[in-house]
Amino acid sequence: MTIDKKFINQFINITSKAALAASYIIGKKDKIVADKAAVDSMRSELNKINFQGEIVIGEGELDEAPMLYIGEKVGTNEGPKLDIAVDPLEGTNFVANNLPGALSVIAIAEKNNLFKAPETYMEKISTKVNEKNVIDLDYTVKQNISNLSDHLNKNPENLTACIMDRPRHKEIIDELNKLKVNLKLITDGDVSGALLVTEEKYNVDIFLGTGGGPEGVLAAAALDAFNCNFQGRFLFKTDEDKARAKKMGINDLTKKYELNEIVTGDSIFCATGITSGDLVAGIEIQDNNFVSETLVTHKSSGLKKVIKLKQNL
Repeated sequence: MTIDKKFINQFINITSKAALAASYIIGKKDKIVADKAAVDSMRSELNKINFQGEIVIGEGELDEAPMLYIGEKVGTNEGPKLDIAVDPLEGTNFVANNLPGALSVIAIAEKNNLFKAPETYMEKISTKVNEKNVIDLDYTVKQNISNLSDHLNKNPENLTACIMDRPRHKEIIDELNKLKVNLKLITDGDVSGALLVTEEKYNVDIFLGTGGGPEGVLAAAALDAFNCNFQGRFLFKTDEDKARAKKMGINDLTKKYELNEIVTGDSIFCATGITSGDLVAGIEIQDNNFVSETLVTHKSSGLKKVIKLKQNL
């Protein structure tokens, strides 16, 4: 079963409108207001669409409304049943401080085909290489780089690794430096970071490190359409985290998830730029119109491209 192509334009419209709403707060040092603007817009537009949607990856629990919370029902309650993953504003700090790379992101799949990820950290790794036993979360950084180097027929100094610039990644960064791998350090936005392996033009061979679990599921939806490799393993540090995971049906708390265990069947992914970054340009206002760029994938139709739209304000 595939998701009707008619939803593609509808979901591009949703992330474009959310991106526009957040764009009015660019540089105003208020990430909470920016996030709320994107959330409110996204909720409003989702509820205009004829489908029975449920948020499975959201911005919190029911008691944290007005966020789009896990378990929230969206749509008109008519039409197909779909699972929805959202990050209305990925890179809140980017918008608050007028920095590049802020996105509004959504992914949809058929009912029960998107992994219900808890809001906890996840170890992640993504590459364009899809062959088995080349890249693996269970390998050391040195082993992964050695394997990737052999597979791509490149010296380590000709490889580029993308990783979030965080103290928790010091050991990984030190090891990559020791191996003379080029680094692309990002300060936020690990959905876009994971997606930089999809195209040669981004010049990123591997993305690795620890980031948000929900963002891992969102990235997996796009990586699936690009036939890329992704693995994730959740990190549950507190008893509360472990209890919530078990409540969501996760019994093996140390399991390594392959991409096809995170998203199955058909999916649509949309990421609209708010501030210009590697993947897409940010929102521009021209006369009485706004121009948006959205990276869109639809697995069953083979669609994976950046779509530029001009719409009335």
